[in-house]
Amino acid sequence: MCRYSEQQLLNILNTTENFHPFPKLSDREAWQKADQGMLKFYLKEAEKNIDYEWPTIPATQSLLIERTGNRTGYQKMRSERRSVLTSMLFAEIYENKGRFIDQIINGIWSTCEESYWGVSAHLPTGAQYKGLADIEDPFLDLFAAETASLLALTNYFLGDKLDAVSPQIRARIYYETNKRIFSPLMNKPHWWMGEKFGGHRLNNWVPWICSNCLCAALLLEKEKEKKATVVYRITELLEEYTKHYPEDGGCDEGPGYWDAAPGSLFDNITLLNQGTNNAYGYVLESTKVKNMVKYIYRFQIGNGFCVNFADGAPKTPIDGGMLYRFGKAVNDKDAMAMGALYYKKRAIKIPNAHIFRSFYELFLDDEINKTEEYSPLPKDAWFPDLQVMTARDKGKSTEGFFVAAKGGHNDESHNHNDIGNFIVYYNSLPLLIDVGSGTYTKRTFIPERRYELWNNCSEYHNLPTINNSNQLPGKQYKAVNVKYKSTKNTAQLSLDISKAYPENTGIKSLTRNIQLQRGKKVILKDIFELSEAKQISEHFMTVYPAEVLKPGKLAIHYKNDDETITDFIIQYDAKKMTPKIEKQKLETVEDKGIIKKWKGYNIYRITFEIKAPQQNEQALFSVYKKK
Repeated sequence: MCRYSEQQLLNILNTTENFHPFPKLSDREAWQKADQGMLKFYLKEAEKNIDYEWPTIPATQSLLIERTGNRTGYQKMRSERRSVLTSMLFAEIYENKGRFIDQIINGIWSTCEESYWGVSAHLPTGAQYKGLADIEDPFLDLFAAETASLLALTNYFLGDKLDAVSPQIRARIYYETNKRIFSPLMNKPHWWMGEKFGGHRLNNWVPWICSNCLCAALLLEKEKEKKATVVYRITELLEEYTKHYPEDGGCDEGPGYWDAAPGSLFDNITLLNQGTNNAYGYVLESTKVKNMVKYIYRFQIGNGFCVNFADGAPKTPIDGGMLYRFGKAVNDKDAMAMGALYYKKRAIKIPNAHIFRSFYELFLDDEINKTEEYSPLPKDAWFPDLQVMTARDKGKSTEGFFVAAKGGHNDESHNHNDIGNFIVYYNSLPLLIDVGSGTYTKRTFIPERRYELWNNCSEYHNLPTINNSNQLPGKQYKAVNVKYKSTKNTAQLSLDISKAYPENTGIKSLTRNIQLQRGKKVILKDIFELSEAKQISEHFMTVYPAEVLKPGKLAIHYKNDDETITDFIIQYDAKKMTPKIEKQKLETVEDKGIIKKWKGYNIYRITFEIKAPQQNEQALFSVYKKK
């Protein structure tokens, strides 16, 4: 991404006047070719708020993140304001009568007078903030950057109309964007920038923030030297991000963040190519970037469900338009087909992030509707860097078993202590699950408090507790001796997860083997070698009630699409183990997110306690459909 120096960027970057990523407002012929249905939807939404009173956001709303850990009140007020402004921008572009200009000006001015463009939950911790932004030292977060691109797009499309009212409107947009976005981007180390820039772990924040900063810089910055400097900094950050991204294309943040991680990387490449007459096309030729696209369809289970390790949701919406364009850019027909599938099923709504994507989407309808639509559903996938396998009974089909299992380490982005965890679906419906994340609050992202949340801990994953110890967070807690194998009839992952537990637990080795016998069953085999054997229990998470039918056979009452019940058996050694079934209480503020994401389901934990564990112990389970 850093192929070009600042000096070279000076020569290849288009001027602001010559940068036209979308048709100008005056090109009415082009806008007649845009998706009229989408534009009419935006118009109706804007008309609902034609008399909108732009509310201020009280300081006490921002302080809630410190006082109660709640972030939703502040974010709801802020998001509403952005949505109203966005809908009015689209409405004015469509109608072009000036009916929304005064309200757009109110929205711009009101936004520029906010103390902080981001959200309070993203403010750094410490005495400098305590829930309120430092207006003299702006912090650049995801939503501050989003605000900048919204204002830059408003300036791009409606600049002449704004100038007709007052030249101070556009001047204010540039002043605030320079102060809040460009200056901190260039001069302030941020934690999300990585070690090279004084920060630490790289995650979706890098491409997401950069895409919006890049959009704003290309549209707003008229000084060639400054534009080149800002764009070069963005490419430096993207270089760091892609350098640390695994070659297998695996997103350790999960499918829920793919849209904002590799998806945002594609946004950057698109904007850079538009701003330089395709000087960054070479990035799309790399195997790593092509693997990033494949990841999202390799993690699809079916029926809307996806593999949701870590802070993932069991069902994750996919931006079909972006995926289609990404697939087309790297010549991946499966990605294009899956993008078309999700695009055609989408519900049109006011975008609250990645706003510029909606402008690309406006001109995509005719092309994408001619594309074959399907979900690729590969039979097997293996991510050697991420150490995740996915496998199903039959490729290109949701019928039968689907299994995913993971190794890795316990310092992944949005980490759960889950080394060796696995999930099982049948006919694309959940059987053994990863609960995933709940509602985000302050303690979700405080390292010393994150694992107070039950769903982040190994004992609430499909994993064992040994000598009353569970897995710990940290990169040193990891899988070793990881081996993957796939054949016509089986797929399996074998790994030693002993190092995921505290050193004093008394585990010499813990070899876990997860095997799919296609069309038949799933087998879990754990082999323990312990220096002392005080206690061993094996946990399984499900969304259905369960009961012991007879010693050695426990039934999970799986619900089919038609609401009928089919029993799935977990077969175990009744002489060795005693099962216990618990319905998980969902009562905290974080649990509200779990209730929402697993709507229509309850959460149960099945625990098999080994009665008299030995130093050389084995636990064997078979999961199959009752005949």
